[in-house]
Amino acid sequence: MIVYDLCCAHDHRFEGWFGSSADFDSQKARGLLACPTCGSERIGKAPMAPAVGRKGNRQEVRAPDVHKPAATVSDTSIANVPIPPQVAQAMAKLAEAQATALKNSTWVGKEFAEQSRAMHYGERDHAAIHGQASSEDTRALLEEGVPVAPLPFPVAPPKDLN
Repeated sequence: MIVYDLCCAHDHRFEGWFGSSADFDSQKARGLLACPTCGSERIGKAPMAPAVGRKGNRQEVRAPDVHKPAATVSDTSIANVPIPPQVAQAMAKLAEAQATALKNSTWVGKEFAEQSRAMHYGERDHAAIHGQASSEDTRALLEEGVPVAPLPFPVAPPKDLN
């Protein structure tokens, strides 16, 4: 069994399991692959890290327990190696600054590029917004001179929060 990271034409990433490399090629050629998010049939393999076995003389590093509650930024268990206290402290401050900024910002979801562009060109009032944008949309905004910046930590859409 082979697991591939796949990506559609709209930059949605997902996993696909195949019996072999030829099985992936065959399914793609027959139009049997589609993005589970948008339904696009323009699917390709996304870059992924190879699974390389560890050398026999290396110290074992355990993966985090996925059944534990999510770690906080100041928790040193968020990495598979100890985090220096200064780094954990800096990450905690950065997360706090992001949370403060987002309190005064409006979630616009997938309309982020459209809304940012409208503010830049004076078609709507300026306001603090955050949302989602594809890498193509982000590049286009930057090329147009629209001021945008990535958030340092992922943000869940409001509908996905409890």
